Amino acid sequence: MTAESLAATAGVVLSLIFSYVPKFSEWYGLKDDPTKRLIMLGMLALVSLASFGLACGGLAADFGLPLNCDKTGAIALLRAFAVSAIANQATYTLSPWSRSRAAGRSMRAQ
Repeated sequence: MTAESLAATAGVVLSLIFSYVPKFSEWYGLKDDPTKRLIMLGMLALVSLASFGLACGGLAADFGLPLNCDKTGAIALLRAFAVSAIANQATYTLSPWSRSRAAGRSMRAQ
């Protein structure tokens, strides 16, 4: 698995969690769109930094992460972060609205 495909998968999974898992989707549904994007970007940054931390700790291979703790690894991480952000936003935009997500949107509109 490449770093980009792993990052894209993480982006999709985070988006689906915030769309469909009850506690997360209710909390997330009440936020306005710019706040949602920033929250998701922050979560993706945490996942990326945790991956790099595993690489620097020598544990990346144990988790199947193809990442090194060097300049090349940092550049690969930035590319993967961009891929995950794109996959995340595309998934959130295309995923059907759950009831809590729609309720949050109607509450914000009032």
